[in-house]
Amino acid sequence: MQSFPRRYAKAIARGMTDSELTKALEDTLGIWGGSCGPGLMDVVHQAAGLKIWGGWHFVNHQVEKPLFSGAATLKMAREFYGIENPDDPQLPLL
Repeated sequence: MQSFPRRYAKAIARGMTDSELTKALEDTLGIWGGSCGPGLMDVVHQAAGLKIWGGWHFVNHQVEKPLFSGAATLKMAREFYGIENPDDPQLPLL
């Protein structure tokens, strides 16, 4: 996901609709992938369903529930990257 803020910097700055964000995340996550290593969190992700698993152990995506999936992944991405939704009429609460 390190490439996401670089590849979509302009879109992040202007805001993304749910469908735009979904497509961008699917493109970034790819069909299937992940990362791990000594002292690093084990992360597995898939574009289908916007699912992300993670843990400080070997993640078994077959039996473990994803940390984020679908709308929860969109919500997490919006919060983490500060992505506004131009379709949301709610004014920012300061």
